[in-house]
Parts: sequence; C-alpha cells; structure tokens
Amino acid sequence: MKKSLIAAGLFVSMAAPLAANAADYKIDTSGAHASVNFAVSHLGYSVIQGRFNNFEGTFSFDENNIESSKVKVVVDTTSLDSNHAERDKHIRSADFIDAGKFSTATFISTKVVDKKDGNMDVIGNLTLHGITHPITINASVIGGGADPWGGERLGLKGTTRLELKDFGIKEMGATTYADMTLYVEGIKQ
Repeated sequence: MKKSLIAAGLFVSMAAPLAANAADYKIDTSGAHASVNFAVSHLGYSVIQGRFNNFEGTFSFDENNIESSKVKVVVDTTSLDSNHAERDKHIRSADFIDAGKFSTATFISTKVVDKKDGNMDVIGNLTLHGITHPITINASVIGGGADPWGGERLGLKGTTRLELKDFGIKEMGATTYADMTLYVEGIKQ
C-alpha cells in the first residue's frame, strides 16, 4: 500500500508540471499589443504596407506539446488601414476585398507542426472574401512570462503569403499576393 501511494505521488508530481504548461490565451487587442499587418506590391515598383485595426482572437499553447496548440482569429476587414483614406476606400470596395459584403475574415487552425526551438507551422483555414482556403503560417515564439500587472503573457510572430486568386480577389496589376506579418501577445486566461 505504501509503495502504491509513493508511486501515485511521484506520478502526480511529474504530471502536474506538464499540465501547468498548457494554457489558453486571449489576444491583447485592447492594449494594442498585437497587430495584423500586410504588404503588397504597388505596380512592381514599391511596397504598400498597412494593417487591420480591429480583430480579436484566442489561442491555446503548450510548450511541451506544441502540436496540441490551437488558434482562432477574426479580423474586421472594414478596419483596413494603409494610411491613405482614398486608397483604403478602393481596397475595401467590391473591386478588391468587398468589405461591405465580407466584413470579417476568420482563421481557424487545424494542425500545428513543431519545427523545434520555438518555431512552428500553424496550418488552418482562412475565410476571406467569402472563400475558405487552407494556409500555413510560419510562427515563432518571441517570449513569455509574468507581466507587471500580475498576469502572464506569451508573444508570437507569424508570417504567410496570401495568393489573391485563392480568395477570388482581383489581382492589382503586378500585385498577385499579400504578405502578412502577425504579432500576437496573448494574456493567459
């Protein structure tokens, strides 16, 4: 009996740290500690950069089992901002992303592949412009730990390239894709 109790105690003490590492996070958009950014070619001569100002999301992350991680993000496409009001109206119009009709874009992960050393591929479905298409986000952990307000945070960076034709979005001259860079700081729930 005594040996069984000791063995059970050892099992629980070994399993507890593993369970403690799995956590759910809410993306800190209210504190502006996250961003969804894009860069597109302009006529093949320059690059236009911008962002989506309004979005929300959650993710689950376990550093000991990265492949069990999950992500969901919803972006308000009407919040597109390239720092030029007339251009923004045009990009939001039916000529391109048609934000009036398709006011949200949603990414839901389906699989996470551990690439080691804090790097991972987040594979999932992006619904944009009314079309759902699989994409892969190359992601990495920036850092994590306690914050000054008594909570815990985790920061990640992700990049991906969206082919406009995959989402039924008209190509803009030489512009056939948008490069996305995502910075996500999550607050542990």
